[in-house]
Amino acid sequence: MAGSEHDADLDAVPHENHGNSVAAWTAVAIITAGFIVGCIAVIAAMVWLFWVAVVICVVGIIAGKVLALMGFGIHSAEPSTADVS
Repeated sequence: MAGSEHDADLDAVPHENHGNSVAAWTAVAIITAGFIVGCIAVIAAMVWLFWVAVVICVVGIIAGKVLALMGFGIHSAEPSTADVS
């Protein structure tokens, strides 16, 4: 529904970066690599390789969190004092 009240509400919310950060991209890249390895493992019926892929995905999650804690993530903005209503 073009022009609805819902569309107006979405336009009012600022989206500056959509989560683009070194921590997020690193986590996504590592997890994607783990997923691809897991797909190959399932196709080739290699159980040990599947578990290696699971470990790669877990490493991706940990790497993303560590990088975010080191300051490479998205920093939350200070609450605005302006009236949003």
